[in-house]
Amino acid sequence: MSLGGIVQSTSIRVGGDKMDEAIVSYVRKNHNLLIGETTAEKIKKTIGVAYPPEDGKGKIMEIRGRDLLKGVPKEMTLNEYHIAEALVEPVQQIIEAAKEVLELTPPEVSADIVDQGIVLTGGGALLKNFDHIIKKSTDLPVFVAENPLSCVVVGTGRVLEDHDKYRHVLFRQD
Repeated sequence: MSLGGIVQSTSIRVGGDKMDEAIVSYVRKNHNLLIGETTAEKIKKTIGVAYPPEDGKGKIMEIRGRDLLKGVPKEMTLNEYHIAEALVEPVQQIIEAAKEVLELTPPEVSADIVDQGIVLTGGGALLKNFDHIIKKSTDLPVFVAENPLSCVVVGTGRVLEDHDKYRHVLFRQD
């Protein structure tokens, strides 16, 4: 967004739920443990990282689920490295979408992005080191919004409060 409007955009169906699904799938495939989406979300919020920690492990977390081989409850330990592995695909999809938008952005706005940087919003912005991996992938400054969880809702509220002023933001102008 620039000058009160959308300059370039894309939409991909990758976010918090897809990351949770990736964690469930990873734990099932690599540890033969069935966990639910609630557990996956708790894992993501507690030890979720966008890329592996330097020490190869990072923080650890005890999780519980059902052992797929024996059919009984089981407890195991996961670490940040495991979750970084689980999230490789969704994180990469987001990075590729960001690069695509940057490639299609007009030069004048690109100059502003070089100066001002990229601001991450939403729950994904809270994924540890996500800002760093986007910075590394784009060579641009990247910042996490002050209140990433609420800024999308606040912006939507502003659009709804002054519909006439922001009508151009809601509907594609061809």
